[in-house]
Amino acid sequence: MSLIALGLGCVALGAALAVMTAALPARARRSASGLVTSLVGAGGVLAGSVALMGTQYTMSVDFLLPLSRMVLDIDGLSGLFMTMIGGVAVVVGVYRMGYVHQTHLGSASDDDRHREVVSDTTGIDSRWATACLPLFVAAMLLVPAAGNITTFLVAWELMALASLVLVLAEHRERVEVRQAGVWYAAMTHAGFAVILVGLVLLAAWSGTETLAGIRQTAPGLSEPARSAVFLLTLAGFASKAGLVPLHVWLPRAHPEAPSYVSALMSAAMVNLGLYGIVRVWFDLLGGGPSWWALMVLALGVVSALYGVLQAVVANDLKRLLAYSTTENLGLVCIGVGAAGLVATNGDSPLVGLLLLAALMHAVNHAGFKSLLFLGAGAVLRATGLRDLDRMGGLVRLMPITALLTGAGALAASGLPPGNGFVSEWLLLQGLIHSLPPSGTPNLLLAVTMPLAVGAVALTAGLGVATFVKAWGIGFLARPRSTEAASAAEGGVALSVGMGMAAAVCAVLALWPAAAIQAVSRAIAALPGIGANPPVRSDAYLTLSGVRGSISPVLIAVAVALGVTVVAVALRVLAARRARRRSLVWGCGGTRLSPRMQYTATSYAEPLIRVFDDVLRPEQDVDVTHYAESRYLVESVTYRQRVGDRVEALLYPPVLAAANRWAQLARRVQNGSLHRYLAYGLVGVIVVLISAAVVAS
Repeated sequence: MSLIALGLGCVALGAALAVMTAALPARARRSASGLVTSLVGAGGVLAGSVALMGTQYTMSVDFLLPLSRMVLDIDGLSGLFMTMIGGVAVVVGVYRMGYVHQTHLGSASDDDRHREVVSDTTGIDSRWATACLPLFVAAMLLVPAAGNITTFLVAWELMALASLVLVLAEHRERVEVRQAGVWYAAMTHAGFAVILVGLVLLAAWSGTETLAGIRQTAPGLSEPARSAVFLLTLAGFASKAGLVPLHVWLPRAHPEAPSYVSALMSAAMVNLGLYGIVRVWFDLLGGGPSWWALMVLALGVVSALYGVLQAVVANDLKRLLAYSTTENLGLVCIGVGAAGLVATNGDSPLVGLLLLAALMHAVNHAGFKSLLFLGAGAVLRATGLRDLDRMGGLVRLMPITALLTGAGALAASGLPPGNGFVSEWLLLQGLIHSLPPSGTPNLLLAVTMPLAVGAVALTAGLGVATFVKAWGIGFLARPRSTEAASAAEGGVALSVGMGMAAAVCAVLALWPAAAIQAVSRAIAALPGIGANPPVRSDAYLTLSGVRGSISPVLIAVAVALGVTVVAVALRVLAARRARRRSLVWGCGGTRLSPRMQYTATSYAEPLIRVFDDVLRPEQDVDVTHYAESRYLVESVTYRQRVGDRVEALLYPPVLAAANRWAQLARRVQNGSLHRYLAYGLVGVIVVLISAAVVAS
């Protein structure tokens, strides 16, 4: 039996054991759920890593799915995403074994807008939500392993339903959870509907539903047919990836779901939207015209910039991380769109480099985003807070969590020696070298590539500001609430889970050669991509055919030496100051209080002013005067809220139109059985006519 079959057997065994965990007592159910989730993830890592080594695996089961058969076809691209998903699941499973729900009651009043008692800490441990955690991982692993349209769609819908149950695990306690569940259910099923239509049309026009058969016939379809399939599937997969303007479910669902579920959704599930785009566009359809690439590139630029702008002004830690997911998937789509644009000009090495950079950033994002969400979960468990304005001082009370979360923040910032730096450097190199040579008449590349470089550079700069705020305001200085002042580490399993994610990030940062080779093998089989990797890896990362090289290890050593020198110098200066016997003036340092510190709101205020036309913040100032005199001010209360402007502009009209259609639909529901039978007859006739037209 092959190792891939063994890995798939672990996935199937874990899925079967997941149902049994629902019958266990609550205390044992938590550990069993985490253990089974890690087992399913380990099976995915085993099957995916073997596929990345060049082994292709095909399996067919005739009796599992009605009207069709279950087909698995695992190649290098499937193996890459299975390895990513499985790795995140292993870490989340270990973390889940130590995650105990607790109830935290803040000291703030009930009308305080910044008070957060979150879903992680409501004390509910849903029996079926616990069982759905391994099933969710198994469904995600089946999506890239699917070898025909039916298997893909069934696995996709199972993934959507399992994740919805996990998001709604705390729905009895908080109305925000139910609202987030409604938004997530609507967006994910609307996306599934357009994916279903697109893939069914592709299978009908190709004459087969197997991916291998479609791969042979789909490139020969007419241009309008291929474009229709591309647009439909792009809309559905962009919704799952959280790209603007279909991103609205992320900042709603991630804050309300348990943090280990948020880690799976943000670090693993959203990458399947990327998988769908790459699989359909570059593999099944065999590429496309330049306007396809421009559309994906534009989606990536808008998502990256808008996502990082919303993240840098967000005070809710998990909401910040959710918008950061939109930002990073936008960067990935910039690479994918640029690769498609360069492919229309026949430049194979640069196409491979840009796709490598995009998928490598997806791998790095899976590493540091899982670490950050798990760190946020540890903070939530210890304090019951998501609001950065009420945190602070956690570096002394939770040193392990602070250290590991700081490593994740460094990686997400795209700064060396974090692993996000490697993939962002590769992306910038690919975009810069995609510029046409002087005198070459290619206006499209000459205009789009500099704009893409500028978008990536601006996104990177704002990303640094985002995570300086998230980590510095949340962990440094002094506690700004009693909840933060009473925080403590969460236990061994939580630290081990975060430590495993941090170790993966460190390996990807310092020795990215293995990951780069794996990604190169994953994209080598795609049409138009050469078999030779566009990056050579040893002590240096060297780009093939262009000038560009870095050494992550040497950069890390240089940064470590610099930090050591600065730390020693500061310690020497502090020792000299300590020798002074008298202090004439303490510059306020002897009476510091949390009110003297920067908050997340004040930190982001200059950026809000710079991007005021884009963000359109809502501000409110309440001035309370003393009763004795209106000229004497007793207190000043300042409130600021930065909403999602895209959601505010686009979605209310859509929801209003849907409500109007719903009101019209009620008129045809008069209780007449004869009318309902007539509706069914008309529906069957329409379906038969549509099938005949498609078949012709």
